[in-house]
Amino acid sequence: MAKDFLLEIGIEEMPARFLGPALAQLKELAAKTLQEQRIAHGDIQTYGTPRRLVLYVKDVAENQAALEKEVKGPAKKAAYDVDGNPTKAILGFIRSQGVGLEDLVVRNIGQVEYLYALKREEGRPTAQVLAEICPGLITGLHFPKPMRWGNLELRFARPIRWLLSLFGEEVIPFELAGLTAGRSTYGHRFLSTGELSVLNPTDYFTKIRAAYVLVDPAERKEIIWQQVQELAAAEGGVVEMDEDLLDEITNIIEWPTALCGSFDPDYLKLPAAVLVTPMREHQRYFPVLGKDGKLLNKFIAVRNGTNAYIEIVTAGNEKVLRARLADAAFFFEEDLKQPLAGKVNGLKKIVFLEGLGSIADKVDRIGALADHLAGELGADEQEKEKIQRAALLAKADLVTNMVYEFPELQGEMGREYALRNGEDPVVAEAIFEHYLPRFAGDRLPETLAGRVLSLADKMDTIVGCFAIGIQPTGSQDPYALRRQALGICHILIEGKIHLSLKQLIAWAYQGYGEEVELKHDLAQVTGEIEEFFKQRLKGILSDRGLSYDTVEAMLAAGFDDLADVVDRGLAVASFRELPAFGALMTAFNRANSLAKHAASTDIQEARLEHPSEQELYSRLSVLQTEVQLLLENRDYATALQRIATVQKPLDAFFENVMVMVEDEAVKNNRLALLRRLVDLSKSVADFSKIVVEAK
Repeated sequence: MAKDFLLEIGIEEMPARFLGPALAQLKELAAKTLQEQRIAHGDIQTYGTPRRLVLYVKDVAENQAALEKEVKGPAKKAAYDVDGNPTKAILGFIRSQGVGLEDLVVRNIGQVEYLYALKREEGRPTAQVLAEICPGLITGLHFPKPMRWGNLELRFARPIRWLLSLFGEEVIPFELAGLTAGRSTYGHRFLSTGELSVLNPTDYFTKIRAAYVLVDPAERKEIIWQQVQELAAAEGGVVEMDEDLLDEITNIIEWPTALCGSFDPDYLKLPAAVLVTPMREHQRYFPVLGKDGKLLNKFIAVRNGTNAYIEIVTAGNEKVLRARLADAAFFFEEDLKQPLAGKVNGLKKIVFLEGLGSIADKVDRIGALADHLAGELGADEQEKEKIQRAALLAKADLVTNMVYEFPELQGEMGREYALRNGEDPVVAEAIFEHYLPRFAGDRLPETLAGRVLSLADKMDTIVGCFAIGIQPTGSQDPYALRRQALGICHILIEGKIHLSLKQLIAWAYQGYGEEVELKHDLAQVTGEIEEFFKQRLKGILSDRGLSYDTVEAMLAAGFDDLADVVDRGLAVASFRELPAFGALMTAFNRANSLAKHAASTDIQEARLEHPSEQELYSRLSVLQTEVQLLLENRDYATALQRIATVQKPLDAFFENVMVMVEDEAVKNNRLALLRRLVDLSKSVADFSKIVVEAK
């Protein structure tokens, strides 16, 4: 008969970001451990609040499944003597395994027969096994910043204060962290008092809810969002979905009650970001928008408790926000007393990275690199002037009071101050856009100036870090170089911007000049950064649905033009669905196997002896001109179809011509012919990386 199993780890309040990963780990670890222990079970669920992690396993078998295994013994010929009596070898084996001669079976390994002992290990009661594995389920959890407490060696998210472990109505006792698991739990820290004695897992969920704990994060999240929407609607407004904020609030409370507060409408004169950032980032409030999308002087907070004395709680939240907004208004007014351009000199006092100078130095490098990029992207003189002005002011808001207090507003405040100082709107927008994209899924810069500055800023950081030996390792990426490389990739790819990655790296490297002592030379830095971008491109191409071998074929053919790689990859992926793909692969593979031996691609037409090789040369000469024009126009689909037409003359060539002849001149000429065909194909993709499934 199966019973439910419940394990609760009671702790002091843990950070919101710990909860989700911990529950996922607990579920995975429980499933793996129960399988290893041969314990049959039903559905596994995990629940949690800031004060508890809960594992709930339904329909757990009362006993382990029996274990049947075979243990290899001596060879059959060594097990019995000439009279058929067991030898010492086999008698010693059955004694060591605790079996009899009747428990032996014969198994063939190659041409030799061996004896195996059949052993059956009866399963133990599940209750015994659970008592042994529960400590491991807890200590097997990992957290970003675990802590120790008291004189214990155990590390956990926060100190463990109680343990509940029930198998049906039976307590599964085990000891950990100076505690013994029992049937007691605790409710809400302020709305419930004393221990709660739990009869069984079903009783747990009933009692914990009555003690003002919604233990299911999904339920808490749904209730919070419903309450927030209802309160916003009652004020004639709406709240935009903010998954990160909603998840954070869900993970810091046990019994949610939303409330709506207000603030002085005079603050609405401030930029929206100045109001939203303190509400969202510091107070975890939802801003309320009117039907026109503009901020109302309302906010919605979520308390950890009931609606008792809700008006007092609301007033307290309003008071706290009032102080925050007063500070923000003061910082904003102080910052406006000096134009943004007047703050640029202050950047000399801010270190960019040790060994790479100040932010002011970085601004100079961004300007120089932006000048190269602007020329490559076809900016006219007026646009170049605006780009240089934006480069000069791009980092100036870092020395403002507002950004010092609210770092999340860098870029946004730069744009706001630039507009208020009368700067050109193009310049102001570029100041904001040069930080884009800031995170996965964020918008990309839309203006030419924004794209140029974003590329320059990010590449300057990447090249500088690699040049002084700072590279991401494993999960460690303190300077967000992966994110910045992805940002460059997406800007170039989505913007259809065709730039040389190698050239971009070289320009950024040159920007450091002699003032900065770099550890690695340009050649090493270029190689390492190219490999770094190659890994980012693999992910991007895979995310677009390209198969692993198509991705490898693209990268092997070259990826200096990042936008071009994606265009070629999508073309090859589509071409693989056409009948002509088989013709192209046949032609390429036959030619490629021999072309590897070619010393050059120089072809002497006078040495083309057979009509079939003359025909192949003639066809290839026409193809090279056609395909080159198609490649220049980035019409890769048509280029692939044209290359595939070479199959018939190539088949005739192989039927009538021996390539590896004794005459070196003739052989090299024919190899060069094949090499030229292979190189033409590789201008789109290295088809040797493509895996063709047998049909």
